[in-house]
Amino acid sequence: MTWGHLHQFLDTPHQDWSERLLADPTFFTVIDTYGIELIHPVREGRSKQQVGKKGKSNRRWIVGIKLCWLVNDRGEVVAWDWNTANVHDQTFRPVAHQFDEETIVLSDFGFKKAGESARNLKFCAHKTWGERMLVETIFSLVTRVCQLKHLFHRRAAYLELHLAFVAALFNLLLALNRLLEPDVSPDDRLLKIAQFAL
Repeated sequence: MTWGHLHQFLDTPHQDWSERLLADPTFFTVIDTYGIELIHPVREGRSKQQVGKKGKSNRRWIVGIKLCWLVNDRGEVVAWDWNTANVHDQTFRPVAHQFDEETIVLSDFGFKKAGESARNLKFCAHKTWGERMLVETIFSLVTRVCQLKHLFHRRAAYLELHLAFVAALFNLLLALNRLLEPDVSPDDRLLKIAQFAL
């Protein structure tokens, strides 16, 4: 596919297809963010088209973006959003709040905002609510299967399209595993995604 074809693709209704592959929320869902490096920190500011900004991810500095996923108890992506790496996790609260009264969203205290109601967010202290580890497993799999820790897009539209396709792909792989091995537990089905590593 050439850049011209990609531009045409972005301007058509096809970009909405990935949204149709998002899953429904369950009683409990989990939300967290994932840092994606776009350029080496030394190269920051060299281009006027730079999409990413400097921020911390896993206790180290990156120049890139934050991806936020809301996942259900089967590990499927329910909703997602992204922003530059310098924003606080509180920026992504609307991802959870759009499912107010549908799900209780487990999160860390990074999503807590002074003076604002938690609504459907449940803030979990460190080493409590082991269900939250689900999202850590998912991000680890996305790193391995989709090589998502480093991306090289220089335009926001292409970056957003890539992220939409990754969410759709992840849900499709889970659905494929469900068809191939219906008796496997949801946790084991999730781990079996590793076999699709590129």
